[in-house]
Amino acid sequence: MRILLVGAGGVGSAVVPIAARRDFFDHIVVADYDPSRAEAVVSGQAPGRFTAIGLDASDQDAVEAALREHRCDVLFNAVDPRFDMPLFRAALAAGADYLDMAMSLSRPHPARPYEETGVKLGDEQFELASRWEAEGRLALVGMGVEPGLADVFARYAADHLFESIDEIGIRDGANLVVEGPDGEEAFAPTFSIWTTIEECLNPPVVWENGGWHTTEPFSEPEVFDFPEGIGPVECVNVEHEEVLLVPRWVKAGRVTFKYGLGAEFIDVLRTLHKLGLDSTEPVSIKGVEVSPRDVVAASLPDPATLGERMRGKTCAGTWIKGTGKDGAPREVYLYHVVDNAWSMREYGAQAVVWQTAVHPVVALELLARGTWEGRGVLGPEAFDPVPFLELLTEYGSPWGMREQ
Repeated sequence: MRILLVGAGGVGSAVVPIAARRDFFDHIVVADYDPSRAEAVVSGQAPGRFTAIGLDASDQDAVEAALREHRCDVLFNAVDPRFDMPLFRAALAAGADYLDMAMSLSRPHPARPYEETGVKLGDEQFELASRWEAEGRLALVGMGVEPGLADVFARYAADHLFESIDEIGIRDGANLVVEGPDGEEAFAPTFSIWTTIEECLNPPVVWENGGWHTTEPFSEPEVFDFPEGIGPVECVNVEHEEVLLVPRWVKAGRVTFKYGLGAEFIDVLRTLHKLGLDSTEPVSIKGVEVSPRDVVAASLPDPATLGERMRGKTCAGTWIKGTGKDGAPREVYLYHVVDNAWSMREYGAQAVVWQTAVHPVVALELLARGTWEGRGVLGPEAFDPVPFLELLTEYGSPWGMREQ
């Protein structure tokens, strides 16, 4: 397998040291708009297994040319989702398979944004499913941690733990702290602020009674008790791909995604929205066209650089409630916890980006082995979850299950 990894930011920089310990691929080409970032990511790796190039992810023709020039079998999309469609189309045109961790962007309903869906996450990609099938190629979408591992958990629960499922709720929480220069806790998002703004300020989607509807941002707060010492965290509704993916393959009465953002983070996001700083539309500043959201992102620390200043754990998981295989009521939480001290010590990557990066690498290994096979546009739920969970444990990062 030859892979074009587009994006040498936080997740891309974590993918390389994870993949470097495995033998399932022949070569990975690391591409970034800034070629020096790509070169920094591959420096120190075994010669011959990695190459660094400059590449504009928005330039479909250039991406197609790179796939062909480097004879890549798979395009691994590790940039933010505004670039999904040019990369998605480039892979299809070049005859390559495709994998991403966040699906094509949504657009709210023009008249009833907090009640009805407009263009949903992934709609643009699923519209091209028949073309991918006709070409005999696979687009594995939403294969990160959330979405990704959380979807694998949903399929595992449906296959092995439950006779019927009333509700599936993805619940994400952490007790991570980032220290500032003065030793006090600093405001520093641990994941792409561009993506965080997008998913947190859009209308959250809920699957219920056989269809999707939307709610207000940060709605339905609940306190969820996270495992391995993280403890209770207030979680709120956030727009996320699992709610759009899980019901396509797993039967459940209700599906939600709730994120433990914290009161300070929610206040910051609301302020950004009130000031228009969440906008992606360029504004003119002294004759220069810039996007307010890009300015916000450029003003904050790169999440990939925060590891030395972080402490604590992050948890991604899926809560399922329904009737167990024995006919009795059952409620479980399947989860994956990463300690920042461990991920920094083992891989030099902070916990959130490492947790996001490991799951697509596991999926690529299963595809390379032929353990996972498919054609068309598919989510993680479309595949057997057991080989994935077994291989994740082999990677040294086991998952857990707690009866609720």
